Formats: sequence, C-alpha cells, structure tokens
Amino acid sequence: MTSRLLLAATLALTFMAATAQTVTFNGAMGDKALLVIDGEARPIPVGATVQGVKLVTMSADEARVEFGGHVEVLRLGSPAHLSRTALPSSANREIVLTAGMGGHFVTGGAINGRPVQFMVDTGATAIALSQADADRIGLDYRNGQRVGIHTANGIIPGHVVNLTSVRVGDVEVFNVSAVVQPTFMEYVLLGNSFLTRFQMKRENDTLTLQKR
Repeated sequence: MTSRLLLAATLALTFMAATAQTVTFNGAMGDKALLVIDGEARPIPVGATVQGVKLVTMSADEARVEFGGHVEVLRLGSPAHLSRTALPSSANREIVLTAGMGGHFVTGGAINGRPVQFMVDTGATAIALSQADADRIGLDYRNGQRVGIHTANGIIPGHVVNLTSVRVGDVEVFNVSAVVQPTFMEYVLLGNSFLTRFQMKRENDTLTLQKR
C-alpha cells in the first residue's frame, strides 16, 4: 500500500510539473513582449500563443497572459508560476485592466454570451451600447422601456433593457441593466450598472475590479 501511495504521489508531482510554466515579462520589443518561458526568451506579439502561453495585452511595465483557462498579470522582471488548473467560475472574482491609448480601459468581453468590446466609463449610469451592437448580438431592445438620453447634441431616444449576463475576462455577473441608443458607438460603455458590483482600485495605469 505504501509503495502504491508513493507511486501515486510521484505521478501527481510529475503531472503538475508538466502542466506548469515559469514565465517572466522582461519588457517590450516594439510591438512584442519579451517573455522568458521556462528559461527561454521568446518575443511574442499580442494575441499570439507560445508553449500554451497567450499574450493578451502589454504595457511598459506589465503583461497579461492567459494560460490554462485563466489570466495572469506579469509584473516587469517578476517570475510567475502558471498552472493549467483553471479556477472554477465561482472563484473568479477579480478583473485587472491596463490603460491603453488616451488612458482608457478597453477590454474584450461578452453580453449574453456574445463577444463585444468594452470601454470602462465611470460616468455612465448603466452599460450603454449602440443599436448596431444590440442587433449584432441579438438583443431584443425594441420592447424595452423607452427613455430620453441626454447627449451633447440634445436628447435622443433609447431603450432600457436587462442583460442576462455580462462577462469580462473570467468574471461574469447577471441581470445587469443597459441602455441601447441609435447613435454610433465605437465601444460598449461599461457603466455603473456593472461597475457597482465591484470594488474598484486604480494604481497608475492598472484598474482592478474586485467582485463584492
């Protein structure tokens, strides 16, 4: 029995070693991040995957990578040990965003399971999206409550709707109010109907949302 337990423990340790990576972000090389993966330096463009490590975003002092089903933030020069064991969805409670051009926090996500591009807007009362995006993701907004939306060019008509789910990264929240408007919008505005579900902390160009 003892020998079997020792063999099982050895196999488990071997499996863990085979499904883990040590990754260090060593800075940017033009539009590529220099990642050192298990001792091997690799320049990786955003969106590319090398040895199971996908570069999601990067800035001058950090990179966000996806490995084994969850996202990790790599600080410049600090090694991180990544595991393929993904956290259960109920344990995913934190979103970490890095400011892009103009200081805006832009990130991919999903509404009702359909992909969208979000931009964080703490001045927006609710999530706001254009009719074009609403039509694309199959949102039935025409039966929603009609409202007037105040803009720089006056009041425009809109519809209030309830979104079944909103996902950013590995974090998903449910029953979120939104406003659909007819004007063109480059991004879906991630407003306070979503943001108030989180505690927000900003440090320089990093915004952390911790689910309440």
